[in-house]
Amino acid sequence: MKKVGMMLLMLMLVAAIAAGCGGEKSTNDKQPANTATNAPAETKAPEPTASAEATEGYADGSYYAEAVPKEDSDWQEVIALQVEGGKIVDVNWNAINKNGGLDKKALSEAGQYGMKEKGKAAAEWHEQAAALEQFLIEKQEPAAIVVDDNGKTDAVSGVSITASGFAQLADSALKAGPVERGAYKDGSYYAEADSFDEKSGWKETVNITVMNGKIVAASWNGVHKDGGTDKVTRSISGEYGMKEKGNAAAEWHEQAFNAEQYLIEKQDPAAITYGDDGSTDAISGVSIHVNGFVELAAKALANAK
Repeated sequence: MKKVGMMLLMLMLVAAIAAGCGGEKSTNDKQPANTATNAPAETKAPEPTASAEATEGYADGSYYAEAVPKEDSDWQEVIALQVEGGKIVDVNWNAINKNGGLDKKALSEAGQYGMKEKGKAAAEWHEQAAALEQFLIEKQEPAAIVVDDNGKTDAVSGVSITASGFAQLADSALKAGPVERGAYKDGSYYAEADSFDEKSGWKETVNITVMNGKIVAASWNGVHKDGGTDKVTRSISGEYGMKEKGNAAAEWHEQAFNAEQYLIEKQDPAAITYGDDGSTDAISGVSIHVNGFVELAAKALANAK
């Protein structure tokens, strides 16, 4: 009996020990994963706020760049961009003629650049330029305008003009960062005299181009009451003939160009002072009357304030 009792006691002790170990293992298996003190609970990244999105992309402000003039071209490309909320919202690509006169967009819009008429394209230059500008606003990245070895692109539908200059200028402007704007609103501005001059038969006209708030191009010209070519064209051809008549040391269009460049330099028509007879000592080499140019430039820029 004693042996049986001892055997039963030993069996009970073994069973108790086994039950204790099994219970401890079961407890560890059922412990929730996130209850460990050294394991942070899983978290979800917060959605970006509107203000955070606005700080992404480009710095807000105005951007501007000019291409280096090419010896084999009369045109110098320029670009102005506007960034708001980190995104490009406005693009203006244009070109200025080294001989003065209308900018490329204005010339194209007036039908004087004539890409369609000459059979060079299905759309005029200013129309293709607008397509490139819109594409950049959509893509927000100049590198999206992929060009071939000839500077052409298949990325923008309907664009056959050379696009490499546009892409390079936009990239340069954006990398350079925002620049200070001038005093005027961007755009093209036009003014003409109220009537034809009774003696000469000419009516003066002025076209001014503003980019990044500054005057970048000015065209002073005239139309005749009897029709025909404009004043600059007649002067270039020799038909106007100021030098031949002995009235001046330079032709009319050459003096007009000097006046235009002076306005671009000074950025204010009021900087061109003149006497009672309309002539000025402010601009070297200009003997023609400039009062009409000054008055019309001020009239055109009144819409740019």
